[in-house]
Amino acid sequence: MDRNHDEAARRAYWTEQMELGYAMVEKLIAFPVNECGEPFASLPDAAASAGVEMEFSTSKIAGELERVYFMRESLVHDVVAIGREMNERGWILKIEDCFRTLEMQRQLVRKPSVFDAILKKCIWELGGELPTPELMFRRSIVMTANMPKIGAHMSGSAIDVSVLRRDDGTEVWRGYPYLEMSECTPMRSPFISPEALENRLAITEMLEKHGFMHFPFEFWHYDKDDAAMHIVTGNPAPCRFGPVNWDPRTNKVTPVENPTELLNPLHVIEQEIAAALERAQQ
Repeated sequence: MDRNHDEAARRAYWTEQMELGYAMVEKLIAFPVNECGEPFASLPDAAASAGVEMEFSTSKIAGELERVYFMRESLVHDVVAIGREMNERGWILKIEDCFRTLEMQRQLVRKPSVFDAILKKCIWELGGELPTPELMFRRSIVMTANMPKIGAHMSGSAIDVSVLRRDDGTEVWRGYPYLEMSECTPMRSPFISPEALENRLAITEMLEKHGFMHFPFEFWHYDKDDAAMHIVTGNPAPCRFGPVNWDPRTNKVTPVENPTELLNPLHVIEQEIAAALERAQQ
C-alpha cells in the first residue's frame, strides 16, 4: 500500500469511527436511567486494604483539578478483584482516571492539549482545511463527552486504565499511551501492530470477566452498569447508574438535574477553536 493510499485509508477509518461514535452518543442520550443512589468508595483505600498492588496517575485532569479515585461502591470491589488477578499474572493495574465532577468534565473538554489534539485531527481529516464549529462539536462530544448524560465518568461507573509489568514497571504496550487521539484509538484499530492488539484484548478480557465492558472507540475506557454497558451488551432495561453530583463529606449522590444540557455550548467551542488556532500560529 503506497503512502497516499494508506493516508486515505486512515482518514476514512477515522471518519467512520467518529460517526459511529456519534451514533453511540445519540443512543446514550436516549437511554433510560433509573438512578439507584449507590454511594461511592475509594479505590486506593480498597486496594491497600486488600493488599493489591495498584497504581494511580498523579497528573492533574485539567488546570489545577486533581483526579478523584472514587467510584460506585459495588464497582470498587470488582476493580480490586481485577487488580488482584493482574498481580497474579505479573501485571499492575494503573488507574488513569475515575470519577469526574461536571466541572472537571467541563474543563477537560476545553483543556488546551486535548482540544488542540482534536482540532489537529479534524484539520487532518479535512485534508488541511479548517473544521467548522459544528464538526469540532461533533468530534469533541465523542472524544470528551461534552454532556453529563453521555459521560460514564460523571456516573462514577467508569475507569480509564493502563497496565504495567510488576518486574520492571514498563507498560504492557497497547500501541500508544493513554489519551492517544487518532485512528489508532479505537480498540480494534487496523493500524496497530498484532502485539498491541493482543495486549489490548488480553487486558479487556480480564476487565470484562468482572463485567466492565470496553468502550469501542477508546482502548483505555471501561464501564459497568451504566447506559454504555447496556447498549454494548444489548440490554434494553434501564441502567442503574447515571450522572450524579457527589458530596464527598456525606457520601451522598444526587442525580444531575439537567443531564442532557451541554457542559460547553457551541459558542464556547467556537471560542476555543479560535484560541487553538492562535496557539498553533505562535
